[in-house]
Amino acid sequence: MPFLAIAVALAAGLVLSWLLRRAVLRLNRRLTALHDSSRRAKVPLRLTLCLIGVRVALALTTEDAPWRRTVDQVLLIALIAAAAWLVVAVLLIIESLMLTHYSVDVADNRRARRLRTQVLLARRVGVALVVILALGIALLTFPDVRALGAGILASAGLLSIVAGLAVQSSLVNVFAGVQLAFTDAIRVDDVVVVNKEWGRIEEITLTYVVVHIWDDRRLILPSTYFTTTPFENWTRRRSDVMGTVEFDLDWRAPVEAMRAELKTLLAGTDLWDERVGILQVTDATSGFVRVRILVSAADSASLFDLRCLIREELVRFLQQEHPQALPHLRWETVGSAQPQASPQRPQPQLEAHHRQPSDPHDSQLFTGSIEAVQRSRAFTGPGEQAFEDREKTLSAHG
Repeated sequence: MPFLAIAVALAAGLVLSWLLRRAVLRLNRRLTALHDSSRRAKVPLRLTLCLIGVRVALALTTEDAPWRRTVDQVLLIALIAAAAWLVVAVLLIIESLMLTHYSVDVADNRRARRLRTQVLLARRVGVALVVILALGIALLTFPDVRALGAGILASAGLLSIVAGLAVQSSLVNVFAGVQLAFTDAIRVDDVVVVNKEWGRIEEITLTYVVVHIWDDRRLILPSTYFTTTPFENWTRRRSDVMGTVEFDLDWRAPVEAMRAELKTLLAGTDLWDERVGILQVTDATSGFVRVRILVSAADSASLFDLRCLIREELVRFLQQEHPQALPHLRWETVGSAQPQASPQRPQPQLEAHHRQPSDPHDSQLFTGSIEAVQRSRAFTGPGEQAFEDREKTLSAHG
């Protein structure tokens, strides 16, 4: 008799679960996403209804015996686990339905990303609470645990202090994660710059944030990082962004020709969102002219591709059309400061006996010490009169 009752209860649970699922789908047939997401609750719903039916069948067909109390205890714990599984599945279905109405695959997806972040965090918090409550209820089904409940509640103050000190850092991260979700500081798919790394917010949990770096690396940061450290959020208000391309060129750079080429490039690409596209000379020092181009795009990925396109095309344009605008280094050779003697007017050469210092004190032979100065005073040498007498003597004998 009990086995027949259990079989009937299992059959009734399966039929009832099928009827409930069909009724929900028929009432919400406009929600196409519900048909796919409702499959998550199929197994936990069947399990919950079957466990309820088995417990009722055993209670109606068997007497109160030790074996029945043991089986009933096991079924009760299994029922609590199945019910928790069903609640988690329902939370997942609600999350899928809410995210379906707000797509992030659009240009201005700020509202969708904000809702997605909050829904994901709320679902995670809900799942954690359901698991904790299910575990607590399952433990309370044991009489010994219920007897200890009064003592545990009496020492709750001391336990809370000890637990708070033990998990202080974890609780700080949990509160920081909740703060990030509901203060709209960052959202899933936001473009951020953290630790000089450019990337997107891929996942926000209660304790950490995953940043998808542009080169496919993942940067894992604690939630407290985003509440205590400054960082850049490029899509805080809008998804469209602006960026620059800079060139250091020669002073002969054709600014007007580059400006015309830039307009042609922007008109021929879909990466530009037609908001900003200007070329300016921002500096002219140290032998170079700095040309800066400011452009805009619908999102950061398009902006990166647009900047690369402009850089490549303008480099090619300057190489082919205006090579004189490329950076050059110049230098001059400065000659000796003393004038060179003219070859047409050679300097007169004096005879050896005429080349003497005008003042004997100018000679290095009589400088450098007191004795040398005294020698210079004693030395006179032949004067001009001696040379004239010598010339007269030679003329007379000649």
